[in-house]
Amino acid sequence: MHYLLALLIICFSYISINAKVFPIQFSIPEVKIVNSIPEKDRDFASLIPGNTSTYIYQEEADYYQGYQRSYFALTWKKGGWDCMRHYEILANGCIPYFIDLDKCNPNTMVYLPKQLIWEAMHLPGVSYPNIDHTKFDKAKYYEILNKLIAHTRAYLTTRNMAQYMMSVLDYRGSGKILYLSKDVSPDYLRECVLIGLKDLFGSRIVDFPKIDFLYNNYEGDIKLLYGKGFSYTKILDDVWVDRSIIEERIKNKEFDLIVYGSVHRGLLYHDLVCQTYPPHKIIYVCGEDAHHCPFTCVENLFLREFDALK
Repeated sequence: MHYLLALLIICFSYISINAKVFPIQFSIPEVKIVNSIPEKDRDFASLIPGNTSTYIYQEEADYYQGYQRSYFALTWKKGGWDCMRHYEILANGCIPYFIDLDKCNPNTMVYLPKQLIWEAMHLPGVSYPNIDHTKFDKAKYYEILNKLIAHTRAYLTTRNMAQYMMSVLDYRGSGKILYLSKDVSPDYLRECVLIGLKDLFGSRIVDFPKIDFLYNNYEGDIKLLYGKGFSYTKILDDVWVDRSIIEERIKNKEFDLIVYGSVHRGLLYHDLVCQTYPPHKIIYVCGEDAHHCPFTCVENLFLREFDALK
């Protein structure tokens, strides 16, 4: 058994048999990960989370280059511990300088390589906002960075996160999976999971309604979307998917699983789904920031912020 999956099963053995709450987190499409470590000419990236005056990038490539040129990039808890920024930093061959990471709930961001990040942050000479290069062990830095990039590619891609999700569910079917939304404005976790499932299963994933900005033929202005659309838009090939007569197809039990990609943002057809499918075939995903989640009593909840259990 995959060692991380085994660890998760042990970690969550305390949860009620009638309610299964599993960790999940943001992830990054593999195409966004650098092929090699970029050259560095900055100690810390100029972008400071929460300081909008530093949000100077209008193009994704320029935003990524800001991380690629830097040894470290600041990040910390905002609305929640998990943030797309962590994965953008790692994917671009930079190391997160993660303030207060030791205070994070151990069940949140379980796939983030926290120990490696902590080790890099505590290398001699490293202190925000500058690195003392007379003390800095550059060879050790690059050793850690190589491990972090390998870990990102192995565990933190959208595909890997979707594989983990299906492994937890012990899903071995070959039929269609219905991925339901209601409010289709951007939601990072819903988008990450859908991109990963599409990568795994292709047209077997029936996403309804269609989230247009995820597809590479989207004609709208992605800069008007949350985060200027960086890292998650125009990723998927627009392969034809039958999205017709969804209610009838639910009634006919056409789908192996029903997945609610953003449980707080609309439970489309939920009464019908609950009348037609057993609880273990209905999957809920909560991608909200820290909150008291009312869905922790359902049979299969994938939860981003475990402070929500308090």
